[in-house]
Amino acid sequence: MVEIITSTTSEIPGKKVVEILGVVKGNTIRARHVGRDIAAGFKNIVGGEIKSYTDMTTHAREEAFNRMVNQAIELKADAIITIRFATSMIMQGAAEMLAYGTAVKLK
Repeated sequence: MVEIITSTTSEIPGKKVVEILGVVKGNTIRARHVGRDIAAGFKNIVGGEIKSYTDMTTHAREEAFNRMVNQAIELKADAIITIRFATSMIMQGAAEMLAYGTAVKLK
């Protein structure tokens, strides 16, 4: 199994970036479910966390992250720095989760 360092910072303590391999990214698009929307509507009345949506976005973030890491592994990167996440609505009821960062070689 290949181990890769991931960080939201631009530096890795004790390491030096010796080569920038480029931007790596991973994304996924998720659609809401009618059943979840009904439950969310009830939650909206009483308040509180909408656990099904929390779980959905958590899984989407993990999938986008893993796809980004796999792209970096294909480039034979040692690390991904300056990792960021973004989301955008694609259409009514569907959103994209994007993870991106800079793949680098370290010394």
